[in-house]
This record gives sequence, C-alpha cells and structure tokens, in this order.
Amino acid sequence: MTECVIVGAGIIGMLTARELLLSGWKVTLLERSQPAREASWAGGGILSPLYPWRYPDAVNVLARWSQQYYPDLCRLLEESSGVDAQWTPSGLLIADLDDPAAVTRWAARFAANLELVGADRVRELEPRLGLETSAAAWLPEVAQVRNPRFAEALRETLENSGAEIRSDCAALGWVRQDNRITAVRTRDGDISADCFVVASGAWTGELLEPTGLSLPIEPVRGQMILYRGPPGLVSRIVLYRGHYVIPRRDGRILVGSTLEYVGFDKRTTEQGLNELQQAAVELIPDLAALPIEHHWAGLRPGSPDGVPVIGPHPAISNLYICAGHFRNGVVLGPASARVLSDQLLGIRPALDPAPYLPEKTTKN
Repeated sequence: MTECVIVGAGIIGMLTARELLLSGWKVTLLERSQPAREASWAGGGILSPLYPWRYPDAVNVLARWSQQYYPDLCRLLEESSGVDAQWTPSGLLIADLDDPAAVTRWAARFAANLELVGADRVRELEPRLGLETSAAAWLPEVAQVRNPRFAEALRETLENSGAEIRSDCAALGWVRQDNRITAVRTRDGDISADCFVVASGAWTGELLEPTGLSLPIEPVRGQMILYRGPPGLVSRIVLYRGHYVIPRRDGRILVGSTLEYVGFDKRTTEQGLNELQQAAVELIPDLAALPIEHHWAGLRPGSPDGVPVIGPHPAISNLYICAGHFRNGVVLGPASARVLSDQLLGIRPALDPAPYLPEKTTKN
C-alpha cells in the first residue's frame, strides 16, 4: 500500500486525501493548528471566482469542472459523514460591469449560463438591493456551500475512510536523501512515507524554501463580517466593487471581504470593520438595522493571477504541491485535487496539468 503524507488539512489537503483514499492509498494529514481552520474556514463558500472573466483560462477550467461536480460531491459527503454542507444554488448577481463584451465572450467560451440584465430585472432578482444599476450580470447556476460544514463533512468522511489527521502537528522541515524526501520533521518526531504533498495554503512558500523551490505564494488577509437576520431577507449572492453579500439558509448574511497584504497578521481591524459595514449597507440598506454577530479574518494563499501551483517538485521526485488558490480554494478545490491525484496515481489526467506545474510559477 502506498503511503502519502499531506502537509495541510484544509479543504485542498482533505480533498486530495479523499481522491487518494478512493484509490486505496494510506494517507496521513498534518495540520499546524486544527483541520480547515485557516482560509478554508474563513471564506464565504461562493462556488465561482469573483468576476470570472477577469481570470486566466487556467482558473476557469478548474472552476467549471468543480462546479459541475459539487452537487454530487456534497451528496456523497453527506452520505458518508451525516453532515450537510448546504450546497445552495443562490445564483450570483454581479452589479458592476466594466466590460460587457468581455463578459459575453467569457460566457460563450466556457458555456456559462449568463444573462445581462437591466435595472428592472435586477430589482426583480434582489428587491432589497440598495444600488441603482443599469446593467448587471446574472449567473443563475452559481451555488454556495457553508465552508465550516463542508470541511466538517470532509473531515468526517476521511476519518471514516481510515485517514489519520494529526492536529497541532506543524511540519518543521524535511529529511532528504539525494532527490527524495524520506520524512517530514515535526515536534513529535520524523514521519516517513512514500510521497509527500504540500497543501499548506499561505504557509506553502516558506515550507518549500529549504527545498530550493521559491514560489510566489504569500499570505493575503481577508476580513469578513456576519449579520444575523430573518431567513429570506436576501436571496441572492450579490457582488459589487469587490465586496459581496452571501445569504445563508438560516438568515445569516456574510459580507466580505478585505484584501490586505500584511504578512501573517491575522488580526481584525476597526478599519476593516468599517469598510465591510459601509459596503454591506450600500448593497443591502436593511442590514444597517441588524446586529453584527461575528467579525473575523483569514489568510489566503495569494498567487499571481490566482493560478494555483499543482504538480511535482522540479528537483525532488516524491514531493508534490497543491497550493496558491488565492480567493478560490473552495471552488477550485475538487478539480485541483483531481489534477494532483491523477499525477500521483499515474493515470490519464481528467484535466491538462501543464498550466499549473511548479516550474511555470517560480519566482524570477
């Protein structure tokens, strides 16, 4: 039986582990804190890139594959874990269009269900919207999941399938012999395996530096706030000028997010809170009367153009990487895990791995 150690038990690491377990591998995941408590927990769970036409094809290819797989994935996870990830097709209303021609070209290229709508249709789609906009993009098939529930369903499924998840077990370094890794160092001792995967989110770059691979993956702080309102107050995911509102089934409404290059500082700030409150009330004026239930921050793994790094280390034969998903880890996760697992398993790839290989994204 092939043994694999995955460094990072966020959504990316756990999805990769699931693919390998389905093929009969033995998998151990190492997590520096608790499973899926970093960017995986902090995000909003929108199953689409924001303004997808602004992203390279490499991102959209992963997103489209994952979007098609998500309904079945959430059903399978609920069957194995008993946890409902609350996959919900809320639709995505993008209320600021800077280039309608680019939007329609993107929709045609990726066979996306998209409608360019005017003010009357916008009001019909989201009556509580406070904006006056003459043109918007409506993507009715865009869904969402509730990140903590999705991660819980994944964790329960993995443990029920025999995976070992070690919390509070940070990777401290590597034991290397020639062009192979023989073990990963932790405070609990060295852990050996046949192969190793780095899926460490914002911490990926610093973990790989000692191996001679310098990747342009850096932490990017995102703050969010959560309102508690009555169910049905908002029915659509709405995006405007980089901020969004996400309605949950129970009436809670997420508002995000800031985009801050402040290193590994995960603290929330008054400035961030004010930015999000202002955006929330501009989008949905009724939110001004609701209490803010929670304000938090997470660290995204920022990467150039949002294209993740997926594939083998250029100089170490049994070390692999799956990281750098920036703001889109949840929507790109299933496809990314499939791209990497196909390489690990040596089978015909479901998706072309070439755009994501590490040697294409190293720092200059």
